[in-house]
Amino acid sequence: MSKKTVLFLCTHNAARSQMAEGLLRRLYGDRYDVYSAGVQPTQVDSDAIAVMKEIGIDISRHRSKSIDEFQDAAFDYIVTVCDHAKQTCPFFPGKILIHRSFNGPTSHQEFQKIRDEMKQWITDIFAEEETNTDS
Repeated sequence: MSKKTVLFLCTHNAARSQMAEGLLRRLYGDRYDVYSAGVQPTQVDSDAIAVMKEIGIDISRHRSKSIDEFQDAAFDYIVTVCDHAKQTCPFFPGKILIHRSFNGPTSHQEFQKIRDEMKQWITDIFAEEETNTDS
């Protein structure tokens, strides 16, 4: 069985989409090939790296990527994790489009909160998707 592909999109590919990529890869990496990108990429936020490290996920080698790097790729899931990315993202062919807006974190505690919310949300969405495809 081949892995399904997932692209997480956010504005800068600095925090939310990076954390989502790390979480899905850790939770369901045996079933999904996971990528992330940004509409206006910058660099991976050090707080995002720190809060992920707290739960044993190392994203320190991740880099912020532009959606342009994936313009010729097809994905099973396109997931926007902020409203700006949803509104400004060029069309990407994907079988399933998912949107969930997470606030942009500005403090270490907000990064932790969003990380934990994302972990639960990703578990709910992708565990359910896997169950649905097995039926």
